[in-house]
Amino acid sequence: MNIDKVFSVFRKNYTEIPLEVFGNDPYKTLVSTVMSARTNDTTTLAAANRLFAKAGNFVELGELDQLEIEQLIYPVGFYKTKAKHLKDLAGSLLTRYSRKVPKTREELMTLPGVGRKTANLVLNRAFGIPAIAVDTHVHKISNMLGWVHTRTPEQTERELVKILPKKYWPETNRLFVSIGRQFTSKKKLEEFLKHNKLTNK
Repeated sequence: MNIDKVFSVFRKNYTEIPLEVFGNDPYKTLVSTVMSARTNDTTTLAAANRLFAKAGNFVELGELDQLEIEQLIYPVGFYKTKAKHLKDLAGSLLTRYSRKVPKTREELMTLPGVGRKTANLVLNRAFGIPAIAVDTHVHKISNMLGWVHTRTPEQTERELVKILPKKYWPETNRLFVSIGRQFTSKKKLEEFLKHNKLTNK
């Protein structure tokens, strides 16, 4: 397998993912990631900044009513559902986790609106804990590289955990997402991989 070469090429061609601006802030990372599902980063970033200007922590978020959260995060996809999740999420963290974002996948996934991918992203970005967050880009590119032959992101994560050295786990999502967004069509992505001799196709 050409793992080292793939990561080297992807690093050289990396362009910043907008939501990484929230860096090591667990609150902003968790909230913005929950908001980002089925929404482009530009829309999510603008909505997150509006929300954080009003609610800079979970205490302040919990003090907002759901309608106000809806108005602040619109037009992110499913904004009404996400507003409810964020309101409930703030309540859960205030009552169950002493106002702190938990540092385990299992605990994170008990929070409203938090699935496996979101939990893994929070572990990586907010706490530097190695985890592989698999979205559509990671799933698609891993299959195109021939690393896995899977049908779902969940299957892809299970296979990547087996084959990728742990040192690569934290940057897998950010690099693969960056490449996937630059080469949006399958044809362009195939040409990029072939040009860099990352695939035999």
